[in-house]
Formats: sequence, structure tokens, C-alpha cells
Amino acid sequence: MVSSTSSTPPRPASPAAPSLETLVSHLVASKRSLSSVEQVWRGHEIIETTRLHLETSVTTNARSSFLRSGIAAQLQTLRHVHAHNKLVEVEGAQEYGEVMRTLDEADRRLKDTMDAVRSTMVESRLRPASDQPKSLMDFVDEGSVDKVLSTIRQSANAAQTAYQELLETNLGFSNDIRRIEDLLARSKAESPEPLALQSREQLGEYATPASPIPDILQDMEGRSRDMAENLESLVRHFDLCLMAIKQTEGGGDAAIKLTAGLPDGPRLEEDVANAPEPIGYQERQEMLGVLANDADQVEEVVMEIRDNVNAMEAQLDAVTAYIAQLDHEYAKVTTAFRLLEKVGSQSHAFVAQSRLFVTRWDEEKSKITERMEELSSLEDFYVGYLRAYDNLLVEIGRRQFMEQQMEKAAQDVTRKLDTLYEEDSARRESFKHDFGDFLPMDIWPGLTDPPMQFETRPIDGVERVPDISKSVIQRAIRRVQGSRRQSMT
Repeated sequence: MVSSTSSTPPRPASPAAPSLETLVSHLVASKRSLSSVEQVWRGHEIIETTRLHLETSVTTNARSSFLRSGIAAQLQTLRHVHAHNKLVEVEGAQEYGEVMRTLDEADRRLKDTMDAVRSTMVESRLRPASDQPKSLMDFVDEGSVDKVLSTIRQSANAAQTAYQELLETNLGFSNDIRRIEDLLARSKAESPEPLALQSREQLGEYATPASPIPDILQDMEGRSRDMAENLESLVRHFDLCLMAIKQTEGGGDAAIKLTAGLPDGPRLEEDVANAPEPIGYQERQEMLGVLANDADQVEEVVMEIRDNVNAMEAQLDAVTAYIAQLDHEYAKVTTAFRLLEKVGSQSHAFVAQSRLFVTRWDEEKSKITERMEELSSLEDFYVGYLRAYDNLLVEIGRRQFMEQQMEKAAQDVTRKLDTLYEEDSARRESFKHDFGDFLPMDIWPGLTDPPMQFETRPIDGVERVPDISKSVIQRAIRRVQGSRRQSMT
């Protein structure tokens, strides 16, 4: 809108001057357009509110940024603590698994050996005839094995309990750290659209993005200036309309009369009360030309003001939503910080739990190692027991052979003694025949005695070697020889 006679170049006069009714309608429309001042004032209010929001956003962003940087630094420390505890957990699990595998293998070997002892029946000829069949296990006490295994199970259970406590502690620690990270991540993921446009690489892991409010405020201020200029043009147009009415004879009274009947018509009494300064014909024609030209633009200017204030309202809604989101984000960051304080205050307990596990595991591992040595000794005993029984059978076979050899030797001696006896008897008879008649009987009382006799028989009270079958002894010999070859490899 131009609304100024001084800035309009001279132009030819209009063929016909506008009617009074037309001028009054222009004046009424112009008067109504001045209600746009409320929208202009609303625009100023929006700008002031936005400035307050900007201050709030700066403060909230600063607080969030400060908390984020502090949380990031403390999270790094907590991650180191958790990594240390996790390493203790992994190493403990590996050591426990290795010890348990070694223990299971030792237990399996011992049980296999004991099963062999239990399944080996003692030869019945070694026992009294009245005895029931017995295995080698019936002659030893299994209680020592059960006692050692019970002690190992207690130590293993204690170690498992300590490991489970460490596992639960580390899991809780890890979940707390993840909750803090999730709170920070979700606070960023729920950021307003202007924030989402800034990449993670540009901002850093936990940095606070720049506020969009300054750009919005700058745009608002531009719109406010446009609105003020448009309002000023509307005021100039109203002044021009008022001057035209006053410069028209009877215009003031006609304007008051024509607008009095309108239900929402503006009151013009004060506007047209003062008499105008007289102007020349040419100046009046120029004024009417400008008035006619500007009258066509009044509605457009009013709409432009309305559009600007509507746009500012929408911008204010966006800023308000942004502030609400900042508050929501700050609340999440604050929650993360409080959780961080709680977790940080418990970090010494996490470290203590790790040390406690190491101490308890070392103690229980030492006990298990000692008991495993006892298991190994028991296994050696039962293996030796089986070997000793096999060697016993071999020894019985040897004794059987020697007894047979002695019996054979005794038989040979008996035959030789019988031969010597017969030879001696014959010679005694020959001596008696040759010289007996000449010798008195009392010269030697033993002259007529028979030869001395000898007897070969087992000594009383010594049992014979049990009669074990050769097949049993041969199997025992093979087992002994196999055991010897195995020990040499």
C-alpha cells in the first residue's frame, strides 16, 4: 500500500469523483482493518514469550550438556570397573571349568577302577568253604572315597555359589550401566526434529545439539517488522480515508449516519469531529486516486498480517514443544545422573565382590586340589589292589609249581631210600649168614636190628597251596604282563 500523496507522481484527474457512499465504505473498511493492531500486539507477545523460551532453552541445554559430559566421564570409569569384574568372571569360569573337568576325569577313573575291583570275585578256593562269594571290594572300606567326594562337592558348591554371586553382581552392574546408556540414548532419540537433523558424528556421543530457537526468533522478528509496516500502511490509509471524508461536503455527518445502523459498525464521531485543512482541487484528485488504489489492497494487507501471526503462533507451538522436549530430555538425563550416583556409590561393592570371589575361589580351589590328590592316591591304591590280586594269583601258580616240584623230589628221595634200605637189608643178611654163628648175641645188641628207615611227608600244620585252575592263573599272568608293558610306555 502507498497511502501517501507526497510519494505519488502526478497523474490525470479521474473523470468522476467517487461517491460519498464509496468513501464511507472505504473509511469503514479501513477502520475495521485497524483491528489488526491486536494481531500485531499478539506478535510482540509471541516474540517476548519466545525470548523467554530461548533463555530457558539455553539454561536447560547447559544443564543437560553439563550432566551429559559428567555422566560420560563417570560411565567410562564404571565401564573399566565392569570390564575388570567381567574379566575376573570369565577367568574364574575358565578355571572352574578346567578344575571340574579334571575332577570329573579323576572321578571317572576312580569309579572305573572301583567298578573293576567290585566286579572281581575272589577265587572260592582261597576262602573257607562256608564263606559266601565275595568280591575284592568286600575286603576294603569305601567310606574314605565317599568322604573325599563329599568334601570335594562341598568345595565345588561353595565355589559355584561364589561364582553365581559374582555373576549376579556383574549382571546387575551391567544392567545399571545399560539403563544409564539407554536413558541418554532415548533422550537423544526423542529430541525435536531440528535436533534430529544434526548427525551423531557432528555432535559426539552425548553432546547437546544447538537450539533452533534463535533462527525461529529471527524469523519471528522479521515477520513482526512486516506486520508493523503493514499496520502503519493501514493507519496511513485510514488517515487518507478520513481526510477524504472531511474534504467532502457533508461527509462527516453522512459517515456517522451511514455507520450508525450497522450492528458491528465502527464509531466515527470522534474521527470526523474536527474540521480539516482545506486543500486544492489537484491535491484532492491525487488523494482520491491514491485512496482508490490502496482500498483494493486493504484486505490483502489484513490477510498478510493474519498469516504472519498464524505462522508465528505455529512457530511458538513448535518452540513450546521443543522446550517441553528439552524438559523431558533433561528429566531423563537427571534420572540417568541419579542412577549413575547410585551405581557409583555401589562401585566399591562391585569391586569388593570381585575380590571376595577371587579369595573364596582360591581357597576352595586349594581344597579341591588337595582332595583330588587324595582321589589320585585312592585310585593308585585300588589299581595297586587289583594288580596285587593278579600277582597273588600268579604267586599261587608259582607256589603250586614249587609244591609239585617238592612232591616230585620227595618221591625221588623215597624211592632212593627204599633202594638203599633194601640194599642195606640184603647186606646185613649176608653178614649175618657169614659171621653170625661166630659172634655172641650180646657183643652188640643192635647187631640183628633192621636198617634205619626214613619218611618224607608234609609237615603237619602247613596248608597246601589252593588248587587254582591254570586258566585263571594264565589270565592273571597276562594282566600282570600287560600292566608292566603299560607302565614302561
